[in-house]
Amino acid sequence: MNYAEVERRLRSGSIVILDGGIGTELERRGVPMDPEAWCGPAALEQVDVLESIHRDYIAAGADVITVNTYASSRLLLSPAGFAGQFKDINQAAVGAAHRAREASRREGVAVAGSLSHMVPIVSGGAQADLARAPSEAEMTDAFGELAELLRDEGCDLILLEMMYHPDRMAPAFRAATETGLPVWAGFSVRRSEDGQVLSHAPDKDILFKETVQVLIDFDVSAAGVMHSSSNVIRDAVAILRDGFDGPLTAYPDSGYFKMPNWQFEEVISPDELLRFAKEWIANGVQIVGGCCGLSPEHIAALKPLKEWALA
Repeated sequence: MNYAEVERRLRSGSIVILDGGIGTELERRGVPMDPEAWCGPAALEQVDVLESIHRDYIAAGADVITVNTYASSRLLLSPAGFAGQFKDINQAAVGAAHRAREASRREGVAVAGSLSHMVPIVSGGAQADLARAPSEAEMTDAFGELAELLRDEGCDLILLEMMYHPDRMAPAFRAATETGLPVWAGFSVRRSEDGQVLSHAPDKDILFKETVQVLIDFDVSAAGVMHSSSNVIRDAVAILRDGFDGPLTAYPDSGYFKMPNWQFEEVISPDELLRFAKEWIANGVQIVGGCCGLSPEHIAALKPLKEWALA
């Protein structure tokens, strides 16, 4: 377990660096995305590329690397024809992260198992396919199965990613917290036309302050805002701070998704990410990194922040 060193840094007030995008970095390096399961199956035949991405993030300064399991629950793998390879795919993904950490010989790097509430997506879009929407029982089984595998394969923590949908969050939070591992919760947001901070949910307007009420029912070690535009994170974090007193995270995306590919358009520069990160830290954020569209070069730009501490 390498979470102890991360926890020590957090308790001391030090800044902790998370890695950047995994699925989008696979795509950037030429790995084809699956039309049903996005980056989920990549570990099956592209594990060497995946391991090299983790190595690059560690070399860039990441204290926490994220396993490529965001899109590899059975809810996504089964429609893509990989139902019988669920275990192989996810074990390979965790193994790639472990090997990268071992090869780096850097002590204290933690491996985070990614768990999302992603469900089948409309082809060519970014919204859930309502015709294939799973029941709560199906989500409970699928999220629980993946969370247990991540724990059993040696992940140091569970990273809940892109939490935003009121009907899907509880099964994901329950699955993560029942592993007994530390859990970091990442919420995704957007800004309304009148300037309000809303849940990322594209089909309805839900105030972010309502979304984060889920934290009342589940004990998490850190929480924050991720896969969201850099210019909305400060306001979202301020809302989160009103009801959560643990370490705060911030890791934005840049570009946009059009299933099954990320559109690398108007991606912020590493220097821009650093500028935003300094702003977030000034507002109480302690864990910073990147999400979709952001690369090892972006994380390298954040490395000097490891010498910072919360005021």
